[in-house]
Amino acid sequence: MKKLEGKVSIITGAARGIGRATALLFAMEGSNVVIADILEKEGKETEDEINRKFEGVKALFIKTDVSKEDDVKNMIERTVKEFGGIDVLVNNAGILPLGTIEETSVETWDRVIDVNLKSMFLCCKYVVPYMIKRGKGAIINVSSINGLMGGRRMVAYATAKAGVIGLTKSLALDLAPYNIRVNAVAPRTIETAMYRAYRKPEQIKERIKTIPLGRLGKPEEVASVILFLASDDASYVIGDVIVIGGYY
Repeated sequence: MKKLEGKVSIITGAARGIGRATALLFAMEGSNVVIADILEKEGKETEDEINRKFEGVKALFIKTDVSKEDDVKNMIERTVKEFGGIDVLVNNAGILPLGTIEETSVETWDRVIDVNLKSMFLCCKYVVPYMIKRGKGAIINVSSINGLMGGRRMVAYATAKAGVIGLTKSLALDLAPYNIRVNAVAPRTIETAMYRAYRKPEQIKERIKTIPLGRLGKPEEVASVILFLASDDASYVIGDVIVIGGYY
């Protein structure tokens, strides 16, 4: 029996990076997958790869700006129309502009909060009623080690990711009576296109020196923890924040 046999999962930001790795792993474990992303080319490529590789499951790409309420509602309604319900929500979409408070414009602040935090509120708000109808569900929010520790030149990003943790813990309490489990992961430094876009090669080398394992994490290593939280293996885990890569 596969860990997510017959489930329906929405994964935001699944066109690449951690989201893509999670979508592929979920499909391998038997889940139908909705890829909600603003990146159309990469999103369709992920959809095609899943539909080509895995029998008995279906991937559906829905172009979605998760910071916009109408986009989120449309994505969720299409998911239910296509698959009949929703079992798992992985809130992964995010952006990583760097800057101190002096360097961060109000526009950048608003955009980071909208994409990294408001999006999770919106997705949870409109997914939860369908999970309540199902009598169960699992929500996994992707935070960051910076949400726990802060980060230099990450004033907007770290604030949003700290908010994700507060959202996770509050939702876990509110939704436990409905058998809906809400948890979060807080990855440390993961090798993704987004991370490399904001860091110079020499900065990455210096960063690696501070990591006990001596390397960047892989998206697949985060995906495996998300899978655990989505599956019945984590049936008694709620309101937790699992740090991936060490909290020190």
